[in-house]
Amino acid sequence: MVTGVADESSSRTGLLRIEDCLDARGGVVLPPGVNLISLIERNIAAVGENVAYRYLDHTRSDTGQPVEITWRRLGVRLAAVAAEIQRFASHGDRVAILAPQGIDYVVGFFAAIKAGTIAVPLFAPELQGHAERLGTAFADATPALVLATDAARASVEGFLNTVPASRRPRVLSIDGVADAAGDDFTPQDLDLGDVSHLQFTSGATRAPVGVEVTHRAVGTNLIQMILSIDLLDRNTHGLSWLPLYHDMGLSMIGFPAVYGGHSTLMSPTAFIRRPQRWIRALSDGGREGRVITAAPNFAYEWTAQRGRPGPGDDVDLSNAVMIIGSEPVSSAAIETFTEAFAPYGLSPTAFKPSYGIAEATLFVATIGPDARPTVLHADRDRLTRGDVVPVSADAPEAVELVSCGQVARSQWCVIVDPETGAEVADGTVGEPWLHGANVGRGYWGRPEETRHAFAATVTSRRPDGHAGEVPADAAWLRTGDLGFYLDGELYVLGRLADVVAAGGRRHDPHDLEATAANASALVRRGYAAAFTASDDDVVIVAERATGAGRADPAPAAEAIRAAVADRHGV
Repeated sequence: MVTGVADESSSRTGLLRIEDCLDARGGVVLPPGVNLISLIERNIAAVGENVAYRYLDHTRSDTGQPVEITWRRLGVRLAAVAAEIQRFASHGDRVAILAPQGIDYVVGFFAAIKAGTIAVPLFAPELQGHAERLGTAFADATPALVLATDAARASVEGFLNTVPASRRPRVLSIDGVADAAGDDFTPQDLDLGDVSHLQFTSGATRAPVGVEVTHRAVGTNLIQMILSIDLLDRNTHGLSWLPLYHDMGLSMIGFPAVYGGHSTLMSPTAFIRRPQRWIRALSDGGREGRVITAAPNFAYEWTAQRGRPGPGDDVDLSNAVMIIGSEPVSSAAIETFTEAFAPYGLSPTAFKPSYGIAEATLFVATIGPDARPTVLHADRDRLTRGDVVPVSADAPEAVELVSCGQVARSQWCVIVDPETGAEVADGTVGEPWLHGANVGRGYWGRPEETRHAFAATVTSRRPDGHAGEVPADAAWLRTGDLGFYLDGELYVLGRLADVVAAGGRRHDPHDLEATAANASALVRRGYAAAFTASDDDVVIVAERATGAGRADPAPAAEAIRAAVADRHGV
């Protein structure tokens, strides 16, 4: 039963009831007219004076100066900025957000959607190490307008000077738009099949591409997330330092819009410099109710190393829910963080290992609300051959694999042979293919790649398989990942493109990298990369650990060679 919202009116002016988004069989089906903007309008009418988003500004205060915006105030700002967008961009044009993390970014993203344009969440050019990604995404999207802030405008215009004059868009400062501009806003019809925004992929294994996320896809995925993680109570709120151009970061501003909750935001830089800020904010948020956050492996490891509370710090994490969403999820990251913060009330059920992908808007699978993370120990040699054979935890050939639980409601995931498209048996490694209304429409401006990735056909299904009642001729999304089912749970091993093929077998690069780190203290854990050099050889490039800059690398190299040969046979 939905709590906190079940007694509200289900009219267009009342808070959305999750029941209204479910069909008679419990499947997720968005009602007509439900999108991010209509949901925000419901919140304005029902809980307008409540805080919608809070940003902790650490540039002026170590504890974070809170900057807040209510739903009503957000509505005023969206109308104003959307009206200005409509002056310079037409329905369906792309509008890129090149603003720093903060409330203005949230306003710019939602305003671009409200204006009837396609939002393109990117980032301000001063973000170090991402210039190539920004240039690639910007060139692909060809935006008609750029949203920035007064503070970031100079760097944005400097970046635009590198763009050919014929494709150089106008820049609009979000915080420079007067509220009165909203009087000129023209309401737009937002069809569920229209594109809400372009979500650019991470670019880890290829150049970033823009996923066309429709209004139907984003609404469906938010409902799936709320149901899977049990976010039905409006006293549950979000906390995130993840960048807002990232799909996981966007989800943390999306789910409060569904039912009138709120999210607290930080900047990624504030977290990296002092991860204890994240812990402090989680503790503070937990005093208001349950607080949910999300991060990849490295963030939990970094925080366990550098973010532990000081003596006398009043930290309580008993109300925290921690989504961990890397491929693959690291059991070591979960164990390290849990060991560090269990003394501060962290629940054994706090961690939620999850699987997501931009092409499916984001969320695919997670463990149950009351479940603890589970680790499977599999035989390494058999795994490299595609078979999952459980072994004891202390077996020398054991590989630790973390379950991502169950696939979200109204989403289907089959494991197939990527070469033939045939569904494989549980306990066999293959490629996860997805089907559901949360899957994006395709890649922006890339029809051939779209047909390949978004229109795959399962050539044969198993009677005991996972396709459910999906029509035989339905289109499936190729994820590009490797995974398997075992005992009703989904495990994800990593990217197909990252697989190290050597010695006639497929090796998990993360496993090879872990072996290297365990073989020598000279290796900085988490900072190694394994790849194929030939049919029989593997190269591992590893960063030296802190303080090991002058050590002789020869003994470490020999130890790594011996360990990799012994454990992996290459």
